[in-house]
Amino acid sequence: MSTLSALSSWFPLHEPVQVFALVMLIILFAPFLIERLRIPGMIGLILAGAVVGPDGLNLLDRDPTIVLLGTVGLLYLIFMAGVEIDLHGFRRYRRRSLVFGTISSFLPLLAGTGLALSLGAAPLGLDFSLASAILLGSVLASHTLIAYPIAIRLGISKSIPVTTAVGATIVTDTTALLILAIIAGSSQGELTPAFWVQLGISLLAYVLVILFVLPRIARWFFRHERTGGVSEYVFLLTALFSGAVLAQAAGVEPILGAFLVGLALNRFIPEQGVLMNRIHFVGNALFIPFFLLSVGMLVNFGVLAGSATAWVVMAGMTATLLATKWFAAWLSGRLFGYSMQESWLMFGLTIPQAAATLATTLIGFNLGLFGEEVLNAVIVMILVTCVAGPWVVEKYGRRVALREEQRPYEPSEAPERILVPMANPATADALMDLALLIRGADSDEAIYPLTVVPGEDERAAEHVALAEKMLSHAFEYGTGADVPVVPLTRVDHNFASGIARAIAEQRASTIVIGWDGRRPPGRRVFGSVLDQLLEQTRQSVLVARLADPLNTSDRVIVVIPAGSDHVRGFGDATIKVKTMANRLGADILALVVGEETEPYEKLLSRTRPEAPVTARRVDDWDRLLPALREELVPNDVLVIMAARAGTLAWNARMDRVPGRLAALGSNSFIMLYPSEADTAATDAVDAVILPQALRRDRVLFDLEATTHLRAIEQMIRRTLDFDEPRIQRAVERFRDAPEKIVEILRGVVVLHERTSDVREPVLVLAISEAGVAWSDGEAPAHLLFLLVTPPDQPAEHLRHLAQIVRFVGDPERAELLARSRSMEELRHPAAVEPATAEPAL
Repeated sequence: MSTLSALSSWFPLHEPVQVFALVMLIILFAPFLIERLRIPGMIGLILAGAVVGPDGLNLLDRDPTIVLLGTVGLLYLIFMAGVEIDLHGFRRYRRRSLVFGTISSFLPLLAGTGLALSLGAAPLGLDFSLASAILLGSVLASHTLIAYPIAIRLGISKSIPVTTAVGATIVTDTTALLILAIIAGSSQGELTPAFWVQLGISLLAYVLVILFVLPRIARWFFRHERTGGVSEYVFLLTALFSGAVLAQAAGVEPILGAFLVGLALNRFIPEQGVLMNRIHFVGNALFIPFFLLSVGMLVNFGVLAGSATAWVVMAGMTATLLATKWFAAWLSGRLFGYSMQESWLMFGLTIPQAAATLATTLIGFNLGLFGEEVLNAVIVMILVTCVAGPWVVEKYGRRVALREEQRPYEPSEAPERILVPMANPATADALMDLALLIRGADSDEAIYPLTVVPGEDERAAEHVALAEKMLSHAFEYGTGADVPVVPLTRVDHNFASGIARAIAEQRASTIVIGWDGRRPPGRRVFGSVLDQLLEQTRQSVLVARLADPLNTSDRVIVVIPAGSDHVRGFGDATIKVKTMANRLGADILALVVGEETEPYEKLLSRTRPEAPVTARRVDDWDRLLPALREELVPNDVLVIMAARAGTLAWNARMDRVPGRLAALGSNSFIMLYPSEADTAATDAVDAVILPQALRRDRVLFDLEATTHLRAIEQMIRRTLDFDEPRIQRAVERFRDAPEKIVEILRGVVVLHERTSDVREPVLVLAISEAGVAWSDGEAPAHLLFLLVTPPDQPAEHLRHLAQIVRFVGDPERAELLARSRSMEELRHPAAVEPATAEPAL
């Protein structure tokens, strides 16, 4: 007995080291133990708080230290929600967030007010005035994103239903907190016109400061800060808690300020960057567990055990909350076309009550509007909802995540191996940032920083030491973003050859390399190393000249040459641009040189991930630079969809663009050379036979010819840039070689040859309503394919031919194509294979 008395005298712990040690043990083991029961780990922290709290085993007291760290954790959690939200998705679906938030706040508000008035009329000893009833209803109106970390872990934090629920937080919490301010003011006799004017002006001023002034301060800081990641993280914490203090001064709760600060800084914190990883690490390891523990410690088992009224109030409030929040999620899901799993996911995110609920209840208790029974009933309701919400999100979030994974393959989901050659320590971090920005979200592939050390050099030891220093820093930088990094060193007397050798050895698909803006005399585009690299490789290459940190960019301007949509790697290149813009929270302006904008705008708009796209035409390359001078502002990053010499989208004037842009010197720009390699995602062999692969100027819908030779002449003359002698020679070659004319099935003929008249494969389609007579054919041909490839590509020619045969071998598809009278009809989904690749020809 004396031993028990001695032990009980130790508790609750007050010595700081002992308190912190016990809390760390709980944070370490509680989630681990509860997950063995297939229950989300954060529920274990809440239950552990209830067990070790002052009304449980009394191992810990809810002293000012716990309150302080719990409050920090709450603000940090809400801040993370603002930082993580997909800004483009939020803007695109803001009406959904507004509708769902309105339903999810006012429906529980009305039902909770009615419940309070009913409980006041019942013989329970409760006396609710209209003001206290409305305040109790506002307790149910809000929600806290307790389960949001689960959505992050499952990889669905940027999905549409999650974005809708997170955006709805603004509406629900603002509604609850404004009602709290109004009721508190009325109870103290302050509800005067001056009160409303002061509240409106202070809120307006606060929102303007956070959403307009803070981003400008952040942009200046990130552009001029050079001391490292610690100061960047401290800046975020300073902004977070300063915003929370200003929110209090404006008359609202700090949690609303934390969310708005997160929204304001969202675009400066790329999703897969080092800074975002630091935010997650500190929050998930320390701040958020403290908050969950502090919530559990609020439970008062003594009051609950001795008060049936508290249980009645708790049961009524919990049932009302669950019913109204579920109905709001179900109704919104029906309105927006969400699946039942997605509706359940929104329900799970919006039922936990903690932040605004706790603040409203405590203030109502201190003002005398609530009794102790209501206070403890609300605390138990908080416990129940904080357990139920994560469980629902874990269960249905997994189903939503699995559905996302089972969707048809898209190139945006393909892993890629990124190689980052480095030569200048000053630009190494910027190149790694660019690699992290374009890296696939679900990619498990490492990033490969590379240095090439010249052999047989008297300064070889110095070069090796510099290379090791750069690679070591790149390794630390990449792992700081929780991304695998494999440093590489190659010894080669020729830098371009060393890079090309590393590309081949590592099977790299994308190369990110820097350029200092200097072009030696006599070099064609950049200089000897980069020009040689472009000549020796066919992978995607990004040549970057970065004047400012990319995370300070508001807009991505992408220049697209005519014919780019028929380059093999254009689809993958658009994904890189969209991914970068999405992670920067930036809009996209496409400047299309010498071609109509509509096809490119549609292609960019439908490419995942989300980012607003507008397009404008520039008549020719000579007018591009004046257009850029007029359009570019300091916060723009410029991307040029470049092309290697001799390819379809190449233009000689394109090679002068990097030098002229470097002369401007004010904006960051990237020359993006799409891949020309034969990969599964961009292989033209798989794409050549698809309607999307056909250029508009190589499709004839009105072929009128009585003989097959006349048809061949029309197809060549109207679609290929051949002079008259070459046209006649081509017709004669088909006359003398009947084996080049193949009838695939009734009414479908393929003409094919290999000739030095073309440098790349060309596909032409002609549709004849009347039909063309063929000497060896049994019926007139209504579909005529002309395939022409260079003579040095026999394997590609045969594969193209085989793909055409496979595609038009289906009589129903061939009949649909033959009836087409426009590109829209030609590209109708019914005429396209289910699995398509990016257009190439």
